[in-house]
Amino acid sequence: MSVDVLCLRPEADFQRVGALPPAALKVVYRASSDADVAELMKQARALVIPAVGPKLPAGLFENASVKFVQVTGAGLDRLDLPFLRQRGIAVANVPGGSNEAVAEYAATTASVLLRRFLWADAEIRKGNYREFRARMIADSLLGLDGLTVGIVGFGIIGVAVASAFHKRGCLILYHDPAPRDPHIAAAIGAKSCSLEDLLRSADVVSLHVPLLPQTIGLIGTRELAMMKPGAILIQGSRGGVVDEVALAEALQGGRLGGAAMDVYSAEPPAADNPLFALNGEAAHRILFTPHIAGVTRQSTAFLCRAAWRNIERVFIGKEAPVYVVT
Repeated sequence: MSVDVLCLRPEADFQRVGALPPAALKVVYRASSDADVAELMKQARALVIPAVGPKLPAGLFENASVKFVQVTGAGLDRLDLPFLRQRGIAVANVPGGSNEAVAEYAATTASVLLRRFLWADAEIRKGNYREFRARMIADSLLGLDGLTVGIVGFGIIGVAVASAFHKRGCLILYHDPAPRDPHIAAAIGAKSCSLEDLLRSADVVSLHVPLLPQTIGLIGTRELAMMKPGAILIQGSRGGVVDEVALAEALQGGRLGGAAMDVYSAEPPAADNPLFALNGEAAHRILFTPHIAGVTRQSTAFLCRAAWRNIERVFIGKEAPVYVVT
């Protein structure tokens, strides 16, 4: 069987959003666990993978004919990049395709947590309409307008998130050793500061950093203790950036106003994840989503089309790929 591209993402994903590969290329779709994947790697010239999923073993590339890997997203956690570089295998991603979806997620979950919408839903279902309405009014819950939002990681996605909060009347702080575009920061009045100053000042802290050795456990007991009482944490970056044991303790102790968790140290999270053991009011201060902050029909269509355009550029147009990871 002749194979140009081995795709480890279901064909239905592409069909659903009308983002099909070039007709001139022979594309074979498989799951990464399928028995014939290693054999197909010896025939295919390119590999297409989704950004989210288990890490691909380096051995899969040992005897492969694949010389180009295209990720249908920005994340690169699944790949051993130094190993692929040694073997002369180029890797490209699609940066920025999900930035507006993540921005919408961050602003929406912050508002839901600040205004206790999910908590109110649960209380009303239990028959506590009057009591909980009275409590919500007495607690004088905050909306977003006028709040200080801290963005940790000011890349493409961080900038989009900052812009979304800015449009809702928020003041923006950001922390990033190498911000993508200081001019954009100036345009929305965003101010650079240390992580410590950001945590002490922000009403909402939104995380948008890659998983690197220096970002593992970036937000732990010390950092959570710095945050303002009642502040909201949005974890929309990568699992492992937040110490989940420390976060559970901060929420159970009533220090934080809430947290939105879209990514986890292990995915799917284990049943004994300490965040699942929160009880009492702390259980109402957390919102769980299954790594879908950047997933909408619009963002999926953009990512898939961009990935196939790059494949077409390389194998039909005979041009260098764009967004090669260095």
